[in-house]
Amino acid sequence: MIDLSIIVPVYNVEEYVRPCLESIFKQGLDDSRFEVIIVNDGSTDRSMEMIADIIQTHSNITVINQENLSLSVARNNGIAMAKGEYILMPDSDDLLIENSLKPLLQKAVETKADLVVADFLSMTSEELSCHKEITQGLLTFKEKSGEQLFFEDLNPHNCYVWRTLYRKAFLEEHHIKFIPGIRYQDVPFTHECYLKATKCIKAKWLLNIYRARRPGSNTTAFSLENTRSLSIAIGATWNLRTMEGISKQKLYKLEDDVFASFSTLVYRTVYYVKSYSERNMIMDFLKSQAPDLKFSHGIRQILTSFMISHMPHLFINGYYIYAQIAFKDE
Repeated sequence: MIDLSIIVPVYNVEEYVRPCLESIFKQGLDDSRFEVIIVNDGSTDRSMEMIADIIQTHSNITVINQENLSLSVARNNGIAMAKGEYILMPDSDDLLIENSLKPLLQKAVETKADLVVADFLSMTSEELSCHKEITQGLLTFKEKSGEQLFFEDLNPHNCYVWRTLYRKAFLEEHHIKFIPGIRYQDVPFTHECYLKATKCIKAKWLLNIYRARRPGSNTTAFSLENTRSLSIAIGATWNLRTMEGISKQKLYKLEDDVFASFSTLVYRTVYYVKSYSERNMIMDFLKSQAPDLKFSHGIRQILTSFMISHMPHLFINGYYIYAQIAFKDE
């Protein structure tokens, strides 16, 4: 077995994919100890042409070509094919910081941790184009249980899978996969990993540069399709409450985390969905994905829970009218 499989889903990122792939081979790793699995998710632009020479140069690169089935399916297919003890899943429009991966991988292999979670930098494309060499601070590791990681480090708004090394045997043992065909798949995936992990490492160390606010990216675009994906992600995360042996403390945080995702759904629906009937459809679909959705921490959550349970259409359209009045000058 090799140490690492790096899975890179590619879909219409011709402007960004080459720097991403080049950054993978600037980590001081022996090609014989890791593999790169590029999953071409039906790209219709020149993405694969932009990296054809890199693929030919390195014998440890494998390409999977599939029709456009979504990022989540691409990741699942890459994981299924992976031969590495650990898995890393960078986005194809982001970068690995030079020589940042090797010490994290060494620690993972040494400790056999289920998860090794690192830090990252966020930069726009403009900032990336003029940034200088990044200076790392002192590398420190802190061993944590999955429970500690869940309570201390899991931000429901930043469930980024690309900042973590996953032990493949851990994912297989707990049957953890991405939900096929949706965006926001990182949210239930990350929550499930943190809730089920035993031995984890939190590294104070920069691994990735996240390319922020790329026009047209999954995280900046929002549509009726996106609301359906986010509703499915909310439902899947909410359903983690049924895990065997989950404590009251975990349930409390899980409810708050789901409320954070729900608030994101409401905010984006109110500001980007102009159709009355479509806003109603969104609430109906959310209800189908999480029929027992209920929040109880504080008056705001209690009132919101009552409204979405008994008057969901009035809730979302009343919120829409309020937003139009409150922010009409913005």
